Amino acid sequence: MYDRILVPTDGSDAVDPAVDRALDLAATYDATLHALAVVEPIYTVNEGLGSIFDTLESDARAAVAAVAERGEAADVTVVTATRTGVPHGEILDYADEEGVDLIVMGTHGRTGLDRYLLGSVTEKVVRLSEVPVLTVRRDPDGVADE
Repeated sequence: MYDRILVPTDGSDAVDPAVDRALDLAATYDATLHALAVVEPIYTVNEGLGSIFDTLESDARAAVAAVAERGEAADVTVVTATRTGVPHGEILDYADEEGVDLIVMGTHGRTGLDRYLLGSVTEKVVRLSEVPVLTVRRDPDGVADE
């Protein structure tokens, strides 16, 4: 049913239930799991922010590496990628370029006010994706809920 599953990650605990579900689906369908982290560009004239961007890129690489590590433990093939750009656009572009069959996303990432209830990135991907999007909510007790 699925050959290529995409799980966007920002490395936060809020994304863990989505990663768990994506790993389960990849194992069930013998699919390749694609882990993608997107770093939003920083536009400024302050040169000191370059080190912040470097940290964000490093965090993105660590986030996808953590998914790859979990995939190895679950005997799931994981392809990792990081990109710079507008998150929902990069997620959709990646899904199209890689022929992804399913996108599995957490409903909330690491940014404020539960990222406007559903999560602005997730909400945009759900609305604009040409492939199915499975959203996985993390309830207050930390348990995944779809």
